[in-house]
Amino acid sequence: MLGAPALAQTETETETLPYDPLRPPPEPEPAVRRNISSFRSLSWEPYFDNLNKGAILVDIRSRAVHYWSSDETTYKLFPSSVPLTDELTRRGRTSIIRKVEGPSWSPTPNMQKRNPEWPSYVPPGPDNPLGSHALYLSWKYYRIHGTHDTRKIGRQSSNGCIGLYNEHIAQLFALTKVGTQVLLI
Repeated sequence: MLGAPALAQTETETETLPYDPLRPPPEPEPAVRRNISSFRSLSWEPYFDNLNKGAILVDIRSRAVHYWSSDETTYKLFPSSVPLTDELTRRGRTSIIRKVEGPSWSPTPNMQKRNPEWPSYVPPGPDNPLGSHALYLSWKYYRIHGTHDTRKIGRQSSNGCIGLYNEHIAQLFALTKVGTQVLLI
């Protein structure tokens, strides 16, 4: 009963619109791509032999980052941004080799070729593409890091790195150690 007045109003408004045979029907709205990935919790066993120093699984397809602590008491699941294209995506096993709070950023040589207008260096702060924290991987130029541009999370939007909300990278940063194993699938 409560919804009836709203229904009646909508039907009345639709009925009172004049019919115009010269006006084409409105175009359908384009499909909206969600800014958050749909993902589910996973077990670590199919991906890692052990949890020594903890483990991070980055699932490029579902745009999710999974973390398991070495003692199996902590499991975290975070939405992430992923690389724009398969050419920019690296998959396989690596590890965290360095952790930086308040990282600075310089574009890679390939980024500079693609985007010559970009600055050669950005200090820590709100304009820094690495956000508040960065976990450096053993692969040169690849990181798991934060972002100040929250629109990127849940999308293919990076030049190769994995991005997290600053709140989430701060949590992951606190949980991980240098040597934490990482698998990108």
